[in-house]
Amino acid sequence: MALKRNCFVFFLMWQTVNGDVSYSFQEEMKRGSVIGNIAKDLNLDSSKLSARNARVDATGNRKRYCDISLSTGDLIVADRIDREGLCGEKLSCVIKRDLVLENPLELHPFSLHIQDINDNSPQFKEESINIEIRESADRGARFVIEEAHDADVGQNSVQQYSLKKNEHFILASNGNTIELVLDKELDREKQQEINLLLTALDGGSPQRSGTVVIHVTVLDANDNAPVFSQAVYKARLLPENSPLDTLVITVSATDADEGMYGEVTYGFDHVSNENQMFSLNPKTGEVTVVGSIDYEKESSYEMQISAKDGLGLASHATLIIEITDKNDNAPVIYLKSLSNPIPEDTPPGTEVGIINVQDRDSETNKQVRCSIQQNVPFKLVPSIKNYYSLVTTGQLDRELVSDYNITITATDEGSPPLSSSKTVQLSVADINDNPPVFDEQSYSAYVTENNKPGSTLCSVTARDPDWRQNGTVIYSLLAGEVNGAPVSSYLSVNGDTGVIHAVRSFDYEQFRSFKVHVMARDNGSPPLSSNVTVSVFISDVNDNSPQILYPAPEGNSFMTELVPKAAHGGSLVSKVIAVDADSGQNAWLSYHIVKSTDPGLFTIGLHSGEIRTQRDISESDSMKQNLIVSVKDNGQPSLSATCSMYLLISDNLAEVPELKDISYDEKNSKLTSYLIIALVSVSTFFLTFIIIILGVRFCRKRKPRLLFDGAVAIPSAYLPPNYADVDGTGTLRSAYNYDAYLTTGSRTSDFKFVTSYNDNTLPADQTLRKSPSDFADVFGDISKVVKKS
Repeated sequence: MALKRNCFVFFLMWQTVNGDVSYSFQEEMKRGSVIGNIAKDLNLDSSKLSARNARVDATGNRKRYCDISLSTGDLIVADRIDREGLCGEKLSCVIKRDLVLENPLELHPFSLHIQDINDNSPQFKEESINIEIRESADRGARFVIEEAHDADVGQNSVQQYSLKKNEHFILASNGNTIELVLDKELDREKQQEINLLLTALDGGSPQRSGTVVIHVTVLDANDNAPVFSQAVYKARLLPENSPLDTLVITVSATDADEGMYGEVTYGFDHVSNENQMFSLNPKTGEVTVVGSIDYEKESSYEMQISAKDGLGLASHATLIIEITDKNDNAPVIYLKSLSNPIPEDTPPGTEVGIINVQDRDSETNKQVRCSIQQNVPFKLVPSIKNYYSLVTTGQLDRELVSDYNITITATDEGSPPLSSSKTVQLSVADINDNPPVFDEQSYSAYVTENNKPGSTLCSVTARDPDWRQNGTVIYSLLAGEVNGAPVSSYLSVNGDTGVIHAVRSFDYEQFRSFKVHVMARDNGSPPLSSNVTVSVFISDVNDNSPQILYPAPEGNSFMTELVPKAAHGGSLVSKVIAVDADSGQNAWLSYHIVKSTDPGLFTIGLHSGEIRTQRDISESDSMKQNLIVSVKDNGQPSLSATCSMYLLISDNLAEVPELKDISYDEKNSKLTSYLIIALVSVSTFFLTFIIIILGVRFCRKRKPRLLFDGAVAIPSAYLPPNYADVDGTGTLRSAYNYDAYLTTGSRTSDFKFVTSYNDNTLPADQTLRKSPSDFADVFGDISKVVKKS
């Protein structure tokens, strides 16, 4: 029963001996048609086909012709399948393909048997056939007719011929040979030409046909047809890629007739692809190469050739040409899958790609060796068939190498060997494996005191070699305290730039340096960080004026120093003591007398503040001397302070009442009166004993010495505690003591009342500021010392 082409598809599946799955179906099926369920046939889980990247793979660059449905496991038609284009006249048309699955890698070969359908009509070589027959031909004479060619095979090929009814000829078929049989003798004088219609029919459904006109010319008798020397000609070992005009073989046929009846011409019987590769010389019978011979496309050719004499008698022979392979195809590398990018923490031995290598040559020419360059942490591991796994061999580090160009080389075993290369680009994905690293191990910032809030101190920089957010650095201050206050109340840091700003104004006199810790953190997950120490050093500015400790500032007390009339030039009279809260040159103090009662009588040490006589005191000098001393620091600009020093030149305490003429503030007038009385009383008492002692020493003829070298003791009570740690800066230390001497006028006495002072000696704030009874108590203790000596 005839089957309609578009309505019926026949499938056949069976297991071959070697375990491959095979499917049989008709050609020209529509795209998307189901061939069979290969997942079920191979006992595969169809739900995992997508995850395992299931696909149909073909060798080289051939078409797959079918695909697999990842949802159902069905094998479906993907491209037009033309049996004639794939297999030509071969009765069996089989396509072999592979089903590839990954994770793990599996390879399942399967075969597709393409069944022929009747989609081609029989076709004669030419539109008309010319036959010349001698009229002397006997009834029953046979004349071979060229067969029709049908691209289909089997039942769909040419099955029968029919000849339109005529009075002279009938058709006879003997196997593959078609013969025109003379049924009634010819009479050239009656009919010189006869036209016959020959029809070729195939066995397909629906049936197809092809026709040709046979033009018979009636001639005189030609009773011998050409005869080939061989029924089958074989040309062995023709190398592929043979150059054009290469002689393949020479065929020959002979005709027993003479003259034009014996002239033989050669030709191919059918128009086919083979005829486009070879040429048959009609006169000589030489077969030469006229096309490109490729073993990979066709390994052998089989053709029908004919020999005809001058009157159309012909004979036929078979020509078989076998092609030998040459190593003319380099291996081809196919990248089947690639994990890209790969994390830099990928462990060694991880499969990151699958490579397939194919060579279209045969035998040893297709044996391939695959290799990889040596300077990359990857290797090729042979897998199934011509598949290789690209595997990591070492630890990856994106910060060292972020991209790899992996060159894979495939070389065959031919002679000479051919090779090809393929470069695989592989990127390394970043992970947060590097903490930020500061450019320096520690930072120092220098700022001048009294700075403006918000001013920039310094900048810290940390670098993170990681990528993008893993390498983005954010800066912050670590929590801490500076002088009991949070560090954030002193400094701030820009989170993006690392610039450190002062939040407040600093005072060098409060503290000179402090340390903070800055943290640099990246934006990775989890984030990584590192810390660095920033030392802030505050430099001094001249923002403090000198502070005079002795004598007390004017208006607070009555300060008077006694200067003996016998004092001579260079004698220490008193000392101005001052300090400066600044440091360095800002605290280097210099002393100057800016005004005095007698400018030539006293001088002051530029840096010591010691007031000494410039010359011997004379009787003409005024008893009351007033000095105004200016103390300057060495800052830029310089700051200063002034004080008044009152000196009384007298050897006799009885002269002290004259002090009442010295002008003071009204607030201290009463206290001044008490101090003058006390001064007179104490001076009288001291002078009496001094004269006695000097007289005794003079009598012993001791060498004269300076009678007066000083009369001031400055206790530590005058020095505030915050100056005790200043050393070498021009200010006074709290342990600063002086020797004091008194005289009764004799320049030969060197009696020393006191050699040093401490907190138990006469305080400076009692000098001429206490009541006479207070002075008496003090000098009473001194008299006991004198008596003991």
